[in-house]
Amino acid sequence: MAISETRRQRAPSERAIRTRERIFDAAETVFADKGFDAATLRDIAALAGTQVGLVHHHGGGKAELFCQTVKRRADDLSTERIDRLTARKSAGPMTVEDLLGCFVGPYLDRAASGDVQWLAYARLVAIASADSRWRDLAAECFDPTANRFIDEFASLFPDARRPAIASGFVYSVSAMLALLTSSWRIETLGATGTIGADHQDELVRFCAAGIRAILQHC
Repeated sequence: MAISETRRQRAPSERAIRTRERIFDAAETVFADKGFDAATLRDIAALAGTQVGLVHHHGGGKAELFCQTVKRRADDLSTERIDRLTARKSAGPMTVEDLLGCFVGPYLDRAASGDVQWLAYARLVAIASADSRWRDLAAECFDPTANRFIDEFASLFPDARRPAIASGFVYSVSAMLALLTSSWRIETLGATGTIGADHQDELVRFCAAGIRAILQHC
């Protein structure tokens, strides 16, 4: 009995961990490229270089795998956003630009590093945010941090209605996702197409102006 218990509690091997990471990276890419409905576990297994059975083993069915793939990066991103917000608040009064920088900066910094998986993840966030069937997933992964930032915007605009604040926040998140997923359009239309500090500053200024326009007149 003791031996069986020990086996059940044994940590996964390095090989199993690497396989799991390959599967979730592949899931991220396939879901981003094809969307949830068109993606198949066979596609994911092929890209990961493994068997469909192992995809089931590590991720469950397609819906569960999608949820786990979205959750995988959510905590990391939320933690850095809150850490940046906490540090900025301790430095003194904040502006709309400061708040937006704390929210979009952690993601855009990762994207600027050239990690294609973070760019793929942006499409997953867009899918989960736009389709009501993922309402519970979005509530678990994104809403706690979103509400924290909405509270901070409310402190800057105490007379603004919360629905108006939420609208401005969602518009800003959508603009961030558009930059992350459509930088090739910026390149096509004449800019560099890179997601760097210049685009981050532009995005913050753009969203800050929109939020002020909404909240100062609501």
